[in-house]
Amino acid sequence: MTGSEVSPSFRLVYVPGVIPGKWVRIWQERLPDVPLTLVPVPAADAPAALRARDAEAGFVRLPVDDDLHAIPLYTETTVVVVPKDHLLTAAEELTTADLADETVLHPLDDTLGWETPPGEAAFTRPETTADAVELVAAGIGLLAVPQSLARLHHRRDLTYRPLTDAPVSRVALSWPKEDPAELVEDLIGIVRGRTVNSTRGRPAARTAEDRTAGTRKGQDGSARKSGTTGQGRGAAKGRTARSGGAKSTRRGAPRRRP
Repeated sequence: MTGSEVSPSFRLVYVPGVIPGKWVRIWQERLPDVPLTLVPVPAADAPAALRARDAEAGFVRLPVDDDLHAIPLYTETTVVVVPKDHLLTAAEELTTADLADETVLHPLDDTLGWETPPGEAAFTRPETTADAVELVAAGIGLLAVPQSLARLHHRRDLTYRPLTDAPVSRVALSWPKEDPAELVEDLIGIVRGRTVNSTRGRPAARTAEDRTAGTRKGQDGSARKSGTTGQGRGAAKGRTARSGGAKSTRRGAPRRRP
């Protein structure tokens, strides 16, 4: 799809953990005639979906390649998912050193990009984060993930603690650099918090009649101001003349003889 073509809807991919609800609501308020189609994709597949034009834009996890634009939106807290009765739950927050003697699961869809994962490696790498959470519940090991994924896969028998020195995951709005779709600028304005009347959004343009009326109003205001000023000067001058005349009359009157 090219920027000049008309799409029946604006397709927006988003990765697990991202909740686009607030931006969707604003889109529906500002662009009610353009349906917004949400397309969930695995984090690793989001860039390819944008390149293939399966979507016009997407909420992805950084980094992305140079052929895609990306506007960072927020950085997530990394947490470690543990059973509720685990000894580590006694601490309010943890470091990777606290995991040194623990089996830590490293799923194939990991989004943290560890150079060296903490703890002891599990006997196998789970296919997905969802699979890894099941293994945590089974007592096989622990799991470090962005907080949004811990919430997404919440279970009553599990909890999590912040992992303060772990890598973090950043979420961004991304779209193809080459021939971007129409309305991308509208979405950028929405996620950046621009108002509908922002000069960088898509405000309703002032018509020529509006501009003419505004100019005329300004001219009328200037004229009124100028006329008022002139009247004030004239009145002041008149008062001065009258005062001068009265003074002159008194000076010209004959003095009485003693």
